[in-house]
Amino acid sequence: MDDGMGVSHLICDTCDRRFEPAEVSLTCPDCGPDRGTLTVHYPYEEIARTFTPDLLRARRDNSHWRYREILPVAGRPAVLHPRVGWTPLYAMPVLADSFGVERLWIKDDGLNPSASFKDRASSVGVARALAQGCKTITAASTGNAASSLSLFAACAGMRAVIFVPESAPAAKLAQLLIFGAEVLMVRGSYDQAFDLCLATAQERGWYCRNTAVNPYLGEGKKTAALEICEQLDFSVPDAVVVAVGDGCIIGGLAKGFADLVRLGFVDRVPRLYGVQAQGASPLVAAFDKGEQVAGHWPRATTCADSICVGRPRDHIKALRAVRETGGAMVAVEDEAIRAAMRRLARQAGVFAEPAGATGFAGLDHLKSRQLLTKNDKVVVLVTGNGLKDVTTARQAVSAQPHLVDANLAAVGRLLDSRERS
Repeated sequence: MDDGMGVSHLICDTCDRRFEPAEVSLTCPDCGPDRGTLTVHYPYEEIARTFTPDLLRARRDNSHWRYREILPVAGRPAVLHPRVGWTPLYAMPVLADSFGVERLWIKDDGLNPSASFKDRASSVGVARALAQGCKTITAASTGNAASSLSLFAACAGMRAVIFVPESAPAAKLAQLLIFGAEVLMVRGSYDQAFDLCLATAQERGWYCRNTAVNPYLGEGKKTAALEICEQLDFSVPDAVVVAVGDGCIIGGLAKGFADLVRLGFVDRVPRLYGVQAQGASPLVAAFDKGEQVAGHWPRATTCADSICVGRPRDHIKALRAVRETGGAMVAVEDEAIRAAMRRLARQAGVFAEPAGATGFAGLDHLKSRQLLTKNDKVVVLVTGNGLKDVTTARQAVSAQPHLVDANLAAVGRLLDSRERS
């Protein structure tokens, strides 16, 4: 059965129950929202007859909508005009040498319209909501998903109601407000904001963009995997490294690579490595214990607000993604994240927010554990721009501006003094 937007069926990640698209809107009714997340499937054999690498090479739409045959939308809504995806993949040979791998690329998703990876998901979510005639869309977020959703809701003329924890950075709140969203700042954690948003959406019949519980959002996130393969001329890197909070991005990447295998575009899925902040690493703890589900950390803390998650909602997909690909989950300290922000800026020319730099921060850990080899070709995703959290960027550096009088002699004295020291 087709839902009119390309989807053939959905399968519960826990009990494997199959659903027709019209049967279920969010999660498996038997397994519930914590374990009943769903995976979207398409009529792959039928799609493969016409959807080929040559077809993609001929396309001029350099955005994630170029993969519309395997997205849960009938097409790109005209009102969603901002370009999403097709972000640059930078080759970094000097950094590759320093980490002891054959090739290293940085994919900078901070160059999306709202400056984060989350635009891939929000654009698909708003397209689904439009197709269903929804007037109000809602989400809970530490900031990036919310600002992204607010942007696309504004384009679509939809009402956006956003739940954020009171700790959300000011720059992200500014994005929400400038795009016209109604912002509810919850006195509590992200996890509390998430539960409150979900309950409100169910009570009022709003379209819920919440990560993990809406299975179609991961379909937008998977497009980064599709782009990586296409940008590498349909070859597959050996490893992909990304920051992890709720687990949705790494789960989406696994789905994207798997879809390309199903379609015959590539022959394998790369090893996937998830990197969490040490103070918010329930998925690392679950991985290390060999568990299939993650526990709940009531006091998650990290400078990387976008991944400050104590109760990861897409834990089943995330843990499965790293295990089935031979990857791993690792944790890094906040100081390593701040150091990664500096190094990305100074050696790669990429300004990353703390969560955006966390995947890169994990490379040293992966190298020390010999999880990366000299023959590996590695892609690291940067998921958000540093302007999202200027406060932490300032904390990541010790240097401060030098106040100087507005004359050449004063400038000379300052420069001479610094050069002598």
